[in-house]
Amino acid sequence: MLIIGIAGGTGSGKTTVARSVIDRLGANKVTFISQDNYYKDHSHLAFSERETINYDHPLAFDNELLLTHLQQLKAGETTHAPVYDFSTHARSTQDKVKLEPNRIVILEGLHVLSDEHIRAVLDIKVFVDTDPDVRILRRVLRDIEERGRSIQSVHDQYLNTVKPMHEAFIEPSKKYADIIIPEGGQNEVGIQLLSILTEKYLTT
Repeated sequence: MLIIGIAGGTGSGKTTVARSVIDRLGANKVTFISQDNYYKDHSHLAFSERETINYDHPLAFDNELLLTHLQQLKAGETTHAPVYDFSTHARSTQDKVKLEPNRIVILEGLHVLSDEHIRAVLDIKVFVDTDPDVRILRRVLRDIEERGRSIQSVHDQYLNTVKPMHEAFIEPSKKYADIIIPEGGQNEVGIQLLSILTEKYLTT
């Protein structure tokens, strides 16, 4: 099994890169995992308390569960990832994502390279490096249109946690990358290179 980790700042195009590689290889050949689904569950807290949690810190993620699921996949076992609801800041009590063992696993998320234990299980480490102005504009659109946030809440979260956590943890994690893809999904050459490396593994 080849495990590819794709990290980068918010709105950098991590998911676009991952989906582009999957489209080239074929969805039946790749298991895709989003680190976003592994936010720790705080459903026991009041919504007002959940709103104050720093979701951009590495400790916001349940990486122990994520690593357990990766080990299960490597052992040839099917498992189920939780589904995180960003509108309620809690895990869904009904939905799960079925994860089937496959020769290729792509793990995408903010802190995929920030955590040394996750890095240790990655065969290829990728960092998607996109201009901050582009990233924040994408973040604003996504949070308002898809997650029901107000422009004020997006503004406050960006200044209070997103930007500081990016500078403290995400940007420094770039040094661990085997491949850096500037401009995310717009970088056809970078995506093609990653796809070729992955295809080579499939043919061995």
